[in-house]
Amino acid sequence: MATESATTALSVNVNKIAVLRNSRGGIEPDVVRAAHTCLAAGAQGITVHPRPDRRHITAEDVVALVGLTAQFQVELNIEGNPFAPPRVGYPGLMDLCAQLRPAQVTLVPDSDDQLTSDHGFDFERDSVRLAPLVRQLKAWDCRVSLFVDAGCTGLPTAVAMGADRVELYTGPYAAAWPAGDPQDTLGLFRETALRAGQLGLGVNAGHDLSQDNLGLFLAEVPNVQEVSIGHALISEALYDGLETTVRRYLDITTDIRRR
Repeated sequence: MATESATTALSVNVNKIAVLRNSRGGIEPDVVRAAHTCLAAGAQGITVHPRPDRRHITAEDVVALVGLTAQFQVELNIEGNPFAPPRVGYPGLMDLCAQLRPAQVTLVPDSDDQLTSDHGFDFERDSVRLAPLVRQLKAWDCRVSLFVDAGCTGLPTAVAMGADRVELYTGPYAAAWPAGDPQDTLGLFRETALRAGQLGLGVNAGHDLSQDNLGLFLAEVPNVQEVSIGHALISEALYDGLETTVRRYLDITTDIRRR
């Protein structure tokens, strides 16, 4: 099969900067300053996932990042569970989006007690509740992406609800990587991405992607428009510096030879 050059946008998830800050209180390390460094190094966007327990990114951080991303003319992607009710310190995902109108909203079915997102939506169960929320977000001019598992059979439902993109949960691929045999999972991701494209859905990807495993994923899985990377990128930056690490990711996401 012929190959062609392609570029995938890198959106840096800065949640882990806020985790470190929150461990001591105060303002250091500064989330906005870290995001500024990422964008100055060439990242094409910033991702945040404010949670109701305020364990990392807070609603106040998101407000500050809106101004920064506007300054750089890049996209802010807000992730979250639209079903999680508001509470003290957390206005709820929909209210936050109503106020800030981010370029992209990624809906994720995480529960309050989850350490991190680890599965996609069950559209058979969730579509009735999701559909009006997708419509509302689009009325606010937000692109809507839905978090899905590789092999998801509900992509036509995502289209019917009006979603613009799906984000492939890449945890299973990353988990298979250390064993040196990720091809079985890659086949499922490739099939899902192709199916999404045929249905008119854009494709994003994220979770546990790293400098080690990202290149193969992008070479094997077609049509990936954006990756959001946080944990690995921030971890690697502890050794090599934030600017250097972002530039290394951009080397991977730019001009990858695609199948």
